[in-house]
Formats: sequence, structure tokens, C-alpha cells
Amino acid sequence: MHFLRTLFWVVVAVVAVVFATRNWTPVVVHLWGGLEADVKLPVLLLIAFLFGFLPWFAIHKATRWQLKRKLEVAQRALEEERARNAPPASPEIVTPPPSALP
Repeated sequence: MHFLRTLFWVVVAVVAVVFATRNWTPVVVHLWGGLEADVKLPVLLLIAFLFGFLPWFAIHKATRWQLKRKLEVAQRALEEERARNAPPASPEIVTPPPSALP
């Protein structure tokens, strides 16, 4: 499975490099106040991707962290409840071996 994951990321990287080399053309981005920026197309696409991806990634990580904390609290409470409601340990009755009896 690890090999397939590595192969997938290698293929994605190769496709990204091929796309970037074939589309390395300047794009004019009109900014506020009459400013213009010349940006290469792959860089612009990467910035747009990160602009859309990073907020959702941060929300995902925060939600996962919060749920993990809630799960740990619930597991701790469950362990405490099980320990409190566990039946008392029955004392072992030790009988001497038959050869020790008079």
C-alpha cells in the first residue's frame, strides 16, 4: 500500500512539472489602484489553490483536534465508570496440598 501511495505522489509531481513547463507564460494580474503584476501561470494557479485549500485544511485540523479531545475525555470517564462499577475481587481460597494435611 505504501508503494501505491508513493507512486501516486510521484505521478502527481511529474504531471505538475510537465504542466508547469508547458505553461510557463506570463499572466497580467490587475490589482487595485491601477497596479499590474506579471505572474507566471503555474505560480498563479498554485496561489489560487492554496488560497482555497488552506482555510478548509485549517478548519479540518481544528475540528479533528477538538473531536480527539472530546473522545479522550469520554474514554477517561468510561474507564473511571468501569473501575467504579467493577465487581469486587473475590478472595482466593487457598487450600493446602493433600500431603501437608495430618
